[in-house]
Amino acid sequence: MKEAKTIAESETTLSEVMMPVNANHYGSVHGGTILKLVDEAAFVVATKHARKNVVMASMDHIVFKHPVNIGDMLNIKARLCYVGRSSMEVEVEIEAEKLKEGRILKIGSAHLTMVALDERGKPTSVPKIILRTDEEKLKSKQALERRKERLK
Repeated sequence: MKEAKTIAESETTLSEVMMPVNANHYGSVHGGTILKLVDEAAFVVATKHARKNVVMASMDHIVFKHPVNIGDMLNIKARLCYVGRSSMEVEVEIEAEKLKEGRILKIGSAHLTMVALDERGKPTSVPKIILRTDEEKLKSKQALERRKERLK
């Protein structure tokens, strides 16, 4: 197992055009559809970092600032911001691109805690992260504070 990895080594973007099957009868995409994609993006990031099975342990609150509609491109951008012994916090940003207009809307964001599991389904250690920029260091510090709050 690699001792430490950069955040860039595991970050990912999932993009999908929203179709009628993803939406309600008003043409707005179901929140659950968006949450599923958020979970998938966090899964990809955590798996790329740990190279082990991972599961979601928690997700903080999420506010949908704008509706996402049929025909919009949903872009889910995910990256690590903190790594513990077996847990990883993944920051996820949700955007909708109005393809005909070329406009991008910030829909919301969330922080998910993902936990790496060994072959017996027990939490197992993961590589540390290398924090290169001041922004990465700040986000890691903020994630540690959120972790302390969750564990109270």
